[in-house]
Amino acid sequence: MYNKVPTDMNFVEREKQVTELWKEKDIIQKSFHLRDGQEPYTFFDGPPTANGKPHIGHIETRVIKDLIPRYQTMKGKSALRIAGWDTHGLPVELEVEKTLGLDGKPQIEEYGIEPFIKECKKSVWKYLHEWEKMSEQVGYWADMEHPYVTYENDYIESEWWSLKQIHEKGLLFQGHKIVPYCPRCGTALSSHEVAQGYKNVKETSAFVRFMVKGEPGVCLLAWTTTPWTLPSNLALCVNPGATYCRFSVEEDNPNAVNGRMTYIMAKALVGKIFEGRDIAIESECIGDDLVGKEYEPLFSFAQPDGKAWYVVSDNYVTMEDGTGIVHIAPAYGEDDNRVCREKGIPFVNLVDTQGQFVEGTDWAGTFVKEADPLILKNLKERGLLFAGVPFAHDYPFCWRCDTPLLYYPRPTWFIRMTALRDNLVRNNRTINWIPDNIKEGRMGNFLENVIDWGLSRERYWGTPLPVWQCECGHMHVVGSRQELREMAVKDPGEDIELHRPYIDEVALRCPKCGGEMYRVKEVIDCWYDSGSMPFAQWHYPFEHKEEFERNFPANFISEAVDQTRGWFYTLEAISTALFDRAPFENCIVMGHVQDAEGRKMSKHLGNVVDPFEMLDKFGADSLRWYFYTTSAPWLPKRFSEEAVQEGQRKFLATLQNTYAFFAMYAQIDGFDPVAHPLDRVEKSLMDRWILSRLNSLIRKVDDDLAHYRVTEPANAIAEFTDELSNWYVRRCRERFWGKGMAGDKEAAFATLYHVLVTLSKVCAPFIPFLSEEIYQNLVVNNIHGAPESVHLCDFPVCDLLEVDPEMEKQMDALLEVVQLGRACRNTANLKVRQPIGKLYVKGAKFEQAYQELCEDELNVKEVIFTEDARAFTTYHLKPQMRTLGPKYGKLLGKIGQRLGEMDGNDVVDAFARGETVSFEIDGTTVTLAKEDVLTEPAQKPGFCAAEDRGVTAVLDTNLTEDLIREGYAREVISKLQTMRKEAGFEVTDRITVRYETDEVLAAAIEEGRDMIMNGTLATALESGAAEDGFYARAWDINGRKATLAVRKNG
Repeated sequence: MYNKVPTDMNFVEREKQVTELWKEKDIIQKSFHLRDGQEPYTFFDGPPTANGKPHIGHIETRVIKDLIPRYQTMKGKSALRIAGWDTHGLPVELEVEKTLGLDGKPQIEEYGIEPFIKECKKSVWKYLHEWEKMSEQVGYWADMEHPYVTYENDYIESEWWSLKQIHEKGLLFQGHKIVPYCPRCGTALSSHEVAQGYKNVKETSAFVRFMVKGEPGVCLLAWTTTPWTLPSNLALCVNPGATYCRFSVEEDNPNAVNGRMTYIMAKALVGKIFEGRDIAIESECIGDDLVGKEYEPLFSFAQPDGKAWYVVSDNYVTMEDGTGIVHIAPAYGEDDNRVCREKGIPFVNLVDTQGQFVEGTDWAGTFVKEADPLILKNLKERGLLFAGVPFAHDYPFCWRCDTPLLYYPRPTWFIRMTALRDNLVRNNRTINWIPDNIKEGRMGNFLENVIDWGLSRERYWGTPLPVWQCECGHMHVVGSRQELREMAVKDPGEDIELHRPYIDEVALRCPKCGGEMYRVKEVIDCWYDSGSMPFAQWHYPFEHKEEFERNFPANFISEAVDQTRGWFYTLEAISTALFDRAPFENCIVMGHVQDAEGRKMSKHLGNVVDPFEMLDKFGADSLRWYFYTTSAPWLPKRFSEEAVQEGQRKFLATLQNTYAFFAMYAQIDGFDPVAHPLDRVEKSLMDRWILSRLNSLIRKVDDDLAHYRVTEPANAIAEFTDELSNWYVRRCRERFWGKGMAGDKEAAFATLYHVLVTLSKVCAPFIPFLSEEIYQNLVVNNIHGAPESVHLCDFPVCDLLEVDPEMEKQMDALLEVVQLGRACRNTANLKVRQPIGKLYVKGAKFEQAYQELCEDELNVKEVIFTEDARAFTTYHLKPQMRTLGPKYGKLLGKIGQRLGEMDGNDVVDAFARGETVSFEIDGTTVTLAKEDVLTEPAQKPGFCAAEDRGVTAVLDTNLTEDLIREGYAREVISKLQTMRKEAGFEVTDRITVRYETDEVLAAAIEEGRDMIMNGTLATALESGAAEDGFYARAWDINGRKATLAVRKNG
């Protein structure tokens, strides 16, 4: 009926057995289809890239994403859980480049785009086995047999449809803008990609002298954080309304006249730059007065085809840093480019697409960042460098290859997200963000300041941008394979692969001039792929229209906090552009997993945690429990093995041992849950209490999970399990030892069986493996026709008739007193087995039945409730130096003496009434308020007290002879129980006991004979030496020597 349950910590092996059971019975697929036709519940799985290994953070995302759909399935909903794979983009290309020994786009094109693309398609699945293994081990249930794959033609076709829709709404356009550009990858990045790659770096900023034309010794002082842009300088920009000044200062400089240099800069910043130097201000003006002033170019490499090297003005110049004069290079900054276009300043670019200076400069072939010190050296030698200042700032790096980004002019295709800003903000406010501050904070702020989405990438492995252009100027966006074939000059056939280079070869007939149209070479941002998954996974609108509409928007998604700039944003952006609604309703945002010291995990630091090592060491349930309970999901996790181990020991092992206890006795007694239903037994107070607590737990966990709370229900389950094991089972243990199966014993079995089975269902979404093990042993093995897995069961429903708030309140008060009573015993160094006469309780009260429980648990003869504990407790009083020192100074010592002489109870009671305490010292009246006195509870001789949250327990530690003798007898029981285990007896074996000791202990044993025999299942208790067949041991029993011997009855 019941398999024996191991109580070791080898959860890993038992989880492997459960996994095999799921496979054998096809439980996962049955779970997916259990609720077919019922109310849909949709979960969107953010697609990982399978050419990168999973890390410990993916365990967290997997277990949070698994929890809610499991719960919703048990609540009767048809929970859609389709897995997906993100297969395009730079990560794949970089991996293939590394494998093939290629470096950069020229070498890729020399190798051949077609063979390169084929290698990309293979590389995509490099770590597929690791991802599938991790998902299986951790118990992450998503349909991985029918996943969506972003490189498949059907998926790409749906994306093409969406881009045509966006184009027809006037939102797709090509612009020549300054964009964040990765010289290593040779492509622009979108704003949400840039946001993921910022690093704090220390570089050298430069204050540079621009010599005014025709005015020897006069310069405009400008500041830049990017010295490599100075060779391309074409203008200087001032704030039109700010005040600027002209002043001279002594300097040893080759450009000085008569030992003095004259500077022009913002007046507000002079003191900051020339602090401590003697300057002579000659004149002041506003910025607009400087417009048109010409200066000598720093370098002669640029040959602009128009007027350059003069002062312009614009409001983007601020007075916060630098000099109030900004150097402008039109190719390398969005504001620089805009100002130059508005002022008619020509365009110059001295840097190639690899981020290297071009031929004709002094640094040809040098990467721009590496040229910074060379340029500064050149300027210094010519007296043009005023100062090179170390400068720490956040700078964007490529999130894929870690190369510093450049702001670079590129023709780029954009989605006009700025036109949708208000809609984005409105739709975002309909989402239940967890935590709520994401809505208006990190996500809301990002959307309020949204910029146009740089969509195109000058790469190879990605969804091709479906734009065809004709020499006549006509542009056409293709929205389907059928449209492609209908417009093609030569039909490419239905099996054409929608990737480069194959799609590049398809020419379309221009509907305007009849000529041939060719596709632009760009592919699209791979984040557009992942953001299209709500509809593209269905091949919408070409297929599965009803399925998409039934499952959109998603009820739930979850990823880490960085996805506010990634997947969360692209989902919202595309959904708003196409459907003008939020694509999901609820989102749990997760914090990142750090090491135990709170550092980011990295290979460089050597602190990366292997997820498979952790799974093999602790098992899935332990790791799941750690991530559910260590802190709120959105907070960073300081991962440590010790923390995982603690949760395993405190919760999982406690639950395992409780379940093992029941299974052992249920097997011994042949307990049949069908023959002994819960509703036909006479329940005790403890039974009714644990059933009330169980139903309260169901109500809380149900409500919490329904509202996407994770840590709170997990902690409630842990608290309940602790009470079940360390209070209910421990208090009721002896009820399982009786003969037969009736009365109180039947009630104990029926109650604990019901609690464990119900708890396995409550725990199933959190710890699916142990929950299944419990359910299989207790239910499937014993009840014919029961669901074959706990994960095919309904979530328990709270029975309000079983909930008794007053009973729970009284038991909580009892447990509080028990805890304080134990603390008193520890302080007084009194074992629990030593009976005590009285326990006084102040600040709590409970009925007689609870009082008897308390007396039995703490082994006291009587619990007495009182509102006056003055007879047993007092308070030590000390002066509070912080408040009394300034007022009474030298009198502090004498105030302390006086407080030591006063009745602590009287003083504390006065303070409780809001009164003060006054007395005279050396002619000075001392008045003390509550905040002037430090109070510490203390006990009077013969008593031991403990206090917490307004409840005081006082133990009478005076022992009578009767109490001492009973203590001896209880110690004997404890030693005999230890010997039973050591001798290998079964828990039901009857025994014979012999003892040898002094007269005092022997008298105590005889006086406690019945108690000793009942507590050890002894049929005989005899004075005398052990014979053959006995197991004997010498003991010290409360200071008295004794030899005890036990023998199993034949």
